[in-house]
Amino acid sequence: MSNKTSAPQVKAGKMSWKIYLRRYGTLYLLLLLPIIFFLVFRYYPMQWIALAFKKNNIIQPLWQVDWVGFQWFQRAFQTKAFLNSLKNTITLNLMDLVCGFPAPILLALLLNELTFKRFKKLTQTVLYLPHFLSWIIISGLATRLLADNDGLLNMVFKQMTGNSQSVIPFLSNPSYWRWTYIVLGIWKEAGWGTIIYLAALTNISPELYEAAAVDGAGRFRRIWHVTLPGLRPTIITLLIMRMGYILGSEFDRPLAMSNKLVTDVSQLISIYVYEQGIQGLKYSLTTAVGLFQSVVAVIFIVATNSLAKRMGERGIM
Repeated sequence: MSNKTSAPQVKAGKMSWKIYLRRYGTLYLLLLLPIIFFLVFRYYPMQWIALAFKKNNIIQPLWQVDWVGFQWFQRAFQTKAFLNSLKNTITLNLMDLVCGFPAPILLALLLNELTFKRFKKLTQTVLYLPHFLSWIIISGLATRLLADNDGLLNMVFKQMTGNSQSVIPFLSNPSYWRWTYIVLGIWKEAGWGTIIYLAALTNISPELYEAAAVDGAGRFRRIWHVTLPGLRPTIITLLIMRMGYILGSEFDRPLAMSNKLVTDVSQLISIYVYEQGIQGLKYSLTTAVGLFQSVVAVIFIVATNSLAKRMGERGIM
């Protein structure tokens, strides 16, 4: 009997790969295109990281250019423009983290408490819409609303105070500009960020809310003891990923919002790389700056992930 039963098992084992490929071969073919994309546009260009340690020469083949060690890193940290852009990048990103990161969480909590479905959907749509506007459009709106002389808010402020000289320098004073930059960023992206948190809220069992209500917990206590603990894994994951952008910076946002009066605080690393690399043709210098950003980002992510695990969270790695 044992010989009769073992033969079909061996045959089934030989046929398992054919059956597997027949069932899932199409999925592997679909996966082939993104793999090729990442190999060609993500991994193959990584060889040019070597420019950070070589002479600034893009005429010769990469591996024929002479090595210069850490010369470009030293030059970057000896340049006042880079140090100023580094300080501005850290300052604005920390302000964005402290003020902007909790905004989608608060919006998601508020939307979750709304019971009128039509009003809830309308509110969600209104909050999502700014995400689809480019920073060029938002910069134009900000100029029309916040300009010193002919901005709508300052014109109203002049009428209220009766003083034609009294203005709020939203876009011309460095301190005011920083907060304008942060507030506009929150307005643009907070609504879009609520999508992830609203999706996470759907995984919280309604029975937990019912049990808390039976125990006499009010709305705020249910949020504190049920909703926020349910959102905690998502919050931790997004916070870890956000820490990787402490030295990162958008290009279109500071470029569109900047002007000559606030250059000292609006010059970020992305603008510095554009001016030095694209306009100044200093490719090795800007490659070194980009590599420095990437290394620091990895360190921040790994450190934050390790701290999250020590606190009992799963982390992302």
